Amino acid sequence: MFFASDNWAGAHPAINERLMRESTRFAAAYGTSALDQAIEKRFNEIFEREVAVFFVATGTAANSLALASLAKPGGVAFCHAEAHVIEDECGAPDFFSGMRMSPVDGALGKMDPKQLTSRIARYPQDAVHHGRATAVSMTQATEVGTIYTLDEIEQIARISHDHGLPLHMDGARFANALVQLDATPAEMTWKRGVDVLSFGGTKNGCWCAEAIVFFDPAMAKELPFIRKRSAQLFSKSRFIAAQFEAYLQDDLWLNLAAHANSMADRLRGGLAASNSARVAWPTSSNEVFAVIPKDTAKAAQDKGAKFYDWLEPHDMAEPVQGHEQLIRLVTSFATEKEDVDAFLDVIAAG
Repeated sequence: MFFASDNWAGAHPAINERLMRESTRFAAAYGTSALDQAIEKRFNEIFEREVAVFFVATGTAANSLALASLAKPGGVAFCHAEAHVIEDECGAPDFFSGMRMSPVDGALGKMDPKQLTSRIARYPQDAVHHGRATAVSMTQATEVGTIYTLDEIEQIARISHDHGLPLHMDGARFANALVQLDATPAEMTWKRGVDVLSFGGTKNGCWCAEAIVFFDPAMAKELPFIRKRSAQLFSKSRFIAAQFEAYLQDDLWLNLAAHANSMADRLRGGLAASNSARVAWPTSSNEVFAVIPKDTAKAAQDKGAKFYDWLEPHDMAEPVQGHEQLIRLVTSFATEKEDVDAFLDVIAAG
């Protein structure tokens, strides 16, 4: 019953097998191998246009370096108040970009368009003392398990571009959002106005494989130097490319995300039918937030369930009572029906 994080899951067997085959070969270093170049071209096919792709090892690196490529002196970047880039990356985006992350409110993990517009207006381009608006970053799927619709992405992009700001998408759970929306990668990104994407693979079956994708290659001219200076240009980068080769082959990445989402649906359904627990708010990705009695939570942990306690958001419709606690449950490609049913049985018994 491992629901602490999709980061807890291992790597998919197909990705492990591809890494094993690559480990016996010689190939050119620092991203110049035939495999690196082939996978970069594969991203062109996936996104239906020429893109610039840079492999890195972690989501924090992808987000931080993507934002660094958009930075200006005195820059301010805008994101949801609960976004990973402002809450969970130890200031790395600020450190590498030299910008400040400015929080934008919005219900259920999504930036409110009016709040974003108002926030941007506080940092005009000539405000030397306060800093100037420079970029917008949105998280898809969000940190609270919700997903921006295609129209919502387009609306955020329009506001960003109306103010001359590029739009970055943190796609640590990109595939989970994509399959839920039944959209193509192009439809969920550049066709809706996204300029730069952090394309995540680690949470969805890879070992450590992330990519920064620029939908206008001209915007990426500084990234090779930024990546090198930040120690993210690996001599054996083909091992990231090898993971992506297996990940993207025969829609494996989409199938893994669809499975994770379906396991979350099973959790949501069971919790909704429970007499002792409830879903804290509606989610549609592979994250589920539930309110359960404290005694039940302890009983579940005693039986081996792994999950995280979660801080109650200010806009939660039904507050947590004194005998209850809010928890986060995350499913993955490796979650089995038996894991979900065993957890629901513990909840029912409590």
